[in-house]
Amino acid sequence: MSSPSTLARPVALQLINSVLRHHKVLDEAAASCKEFSVLSNRDKAFVWLLISTCLRRLGQIDSLIERCLNRPLPSVAWRVNDVLRLGLAQILFVGTPPYAAVDNTVSLATGDLYRYRKLINAVLRRVVREGAAWCESQDAERLNTPDWLWRSWCGAYGELVARQISVAHLREAPLDITAKEAPGPLVEPLGANLLPTGTLRVDPGGSVADRPGFVEGHWWVQDAAAALPVALFGDVVNSRVIDLCAAPGGKTAQLCSRGADVVAVDRSRPRLRLLKENLTRLGFSAELIDADVRDWRPCSPAKYVLLDAPCSATGTIRRHPDILHLKSPNDVERAAAIQDRLLDSAATMLEPGGILVFATCSLQPEEGLERVDCLLARRPELERAPLLPHECEYLTPFINEHGDLRTLPLHMAEQGGMDGFYAARLKRKY
Repeated sequence: MSSPSTLARPVALQLINSVLRHHKVLDEAAASCKEFSVLSNRDKAFVWLLISTCLRRLGQIDSLIERCLNRPLPSVAWRVNDVLRLGLAQILFVGTPPYAAVDNTVSLATGDLYRYRKLINAVLRRVVREGAAWCESQDAERLNTPDWLWRSWCGAYGELVARQISVAHLREAPLDITAKEAPGPLVEPLGANLLPTGTLRVDPGGSVADRPGFVEGHWWVQDAAAALPVALFGDVVNSRVIDLCAAPGGKTAQLCSRGADVVAVDRSRPRLRLLKENLTRLGFSAELIDADVRDWRPCSPAKYVLLDAPCSATGTIRRHPDILHLKSPNDVERAAAIQDRLLDSAATMLEPGGILVFATCSLQPEEGLERVDCLLARRPELERAPLLPHECEYLTPFINEHGDLRTLPLHMAEQGGMDGFYAARLKRKY
């Protein structure tokens, strides 16, 4: 990447502030930041790389800052800490030439931060000299994972897997694509790798809309793991499928491409509009309903219901590293309570013998296996319909001991990994 302009780093400082101080979602902060919107594409790419690196490596970076300071900075100087974070990220992880990283980071200390310039300069120059060696001695996986997530993942998957998850989060996620029809003909024009699951995988840089076949509606963006739960239904040709919490519509599009008659329900009008735009581009149609799933009921029960429930989204940290610093155990608890209500509603929509697929993009057992166990305990009319290896060969590596689907960021690591996803298939007995 060529050198960014002098405008890029101040914008990065503004956005890192928005995430870490004001607890704003990075995508939303960037979308509402006028200064970011006027940057060149090159500068936007640099800002995104710098911020995402800082968020992925924040534990390491803060540990090194603490090592360089004789005493903690006063609370009123918290912006100095953010300046140092951006500087260390450039020196140690982004690959910015040291002299440029030091000079341009020091220049961020303006106004009431000006008096800290000597301190910032001294810290950065020490990191240039000694930082690489310090990094080698750090427990990066542990430092970069918040305590509550570390305990949760070690408890659910064991420490070795927790470390592998943390390593996967340090890498930028590729761009995954689901083809409207057979993916093979798109491999060459997109410069893609075809994964065993049928997903097309490409490098993430550049505009999505400028890629071959996007405007023509030949494909849509969807992580490889997110594309798997729909396969749990099997053949849905000419079958009515109710897609709950459907927007922005990746799974809706999958169901349409498989020949289903889809009813897509979501309570967010803006997201439903986006879903409609996506379906129109793809040449699909579905019945769209603006309603809260907890209160809405179909005119008649359905054979198939998909609930891709709102969750903490800890399975998507590769793509959204701000989640590491925005979510807490309270968010998981609140999401689990909502999921219980959504699952109860979804269960009432099934006809006898009907299939419910419940999915979340979370790594937390409270938002997956535990929700299913609680649902089965309070609803005797439901039973688990475990996924069997012979049903779909490419799903076999992701089937757990319960017959549920469980993907982790470390899966398919040599091919770029995948998001963490959970899905269970349930059947109504009567």
